[in-house]
Amino acid sequence: MTERLYYNDSYLTQFRANVIDVGPDPTRVYLDRTAFYPSSGGQPADQGTLNGKSVIDVVDEGDRIVHVISEPLEQAAEATGVIDWARRFDHMQQHSGQHLLSAVLLEMFGIPTVSFHLGAEVCTIDVEIAKLESQQLVEAEMRANALVFENLSLTVEYGDAKEDLGLRKATQREGAIRIVAITGLDRSACGGTHVRASGEIGPILLSKLDKVRGNVRIEFRCGMRAVRHARDNFDRLSAVAQVFSGPLEEVPALVRSQAAKLQESEKLRKKLGEELARIRGRERYLETVPDPVGLRRVVLRLPSLTDDLRAEAQSFTAGEKAMFLAVGENPPSILLATSKDSGIAAGDRLKILLAAAGGRGGGTPSLAQGSVQSGKELDNIVQMLVNLGL
Repeated sequence: MTERLYYNDSYLTQFRANVIDVGPDPTRVYLDRTAFYPSSGGQPADQGTLNGKSVIDVVDEGDRIVHVISEPLEQAAEATGVIDWARRFDHMQQHSGQHLLSAVLLEMFGIPTVSFHLGAEVCTIDVEIAKLESQQLVEAEMRANALVFENLSLTVEYGDAKEDLGLRKATQREGAIRIVAITGLDRSACGGTHVRASGEIGPILLSKLDKVRGNVRIEFRCGMRAVRHARDNFDRLSAVAQVFSGPLEEVPALVRSQAAKLQESEKLRKKLGEELARIRGRERYLETVPDPVGLRRVVLRLPSLTDDLRAEAQSFTAGEKAMFLAVGENPPSILLATSKDSGIAAGDRLKILLAAAGGRGGGTPSLAQGSVQSGKELDNIVQMLVNLGL
């Protein structure tokens, strides 16, 4: 059995232990005691060194903990472990922050936490509610940070699962239970590493809401993660403010104003593009020589089919006895437009050919469009249209 030193002292960064076993793979080492925290409860494993060898993973195997190291210890009977303190303390801040945040959400809104994940850059909790309003998120963030400023003590206690331990969330474990308590706020069964007081959690920043399997996922950061993220966002906003030559506090209004102008410009561009396409369609009609039966035909091969092309095709076929066929290479697509007096029902004709080629599409008697999987199938459709005299 491995004695878990981190249970009673999360601040222990160096220890000595006896090597009691080595796995078939000599890089898997078992000690009689360890300060290395194994992956568990949403918290990643510690990293550091054993006798100078990098500890790359720590795995909980029940009664024993295995340390996966970068290279064998060369039959050492003892080992000196050194914890990567920066990583450990960051995890302590995030995990303690999660306990505090979960307690706040339950206290303020009656929302229980379902799960917790501590990632390399960001943390998340899933809470049991279908929808959470942005204002509730802000209120929870303010309350959580106020409790950080109160510097509430975090303590570790032990109790028996058979007793009424006053836990925020019932535990399925039996026997002795390790309890992490935030004075006057929370009591949770937990085997993780935690800070001594809420002030060490540092600022808590809630940043994103997502819906996940009927619950809400809240993204958050604590401590220096929150500071770095806030700094990154400030720098990004400052860069936007410089682009607009305005003060930072006016960025939202400036962006909204520019977005409205851009939307109006896009509407105008689209309107002018369609008008230009209609002019091209009329000019192309006049330039196209009728065939022996009096039908004016146009066949175009283009990189892709655009919205303006539809306007051009409709303008072309607004004239008497006209047919407009356009083929787009990427993606493989086709557009067929015909005048009312051409005797060709564009929608029916193209739908049959597309179905035969495994494509899809259709349209009206005067305008139809569709797509196929490959350029070869596209060429076959064009050839069939040619063979039909189109």
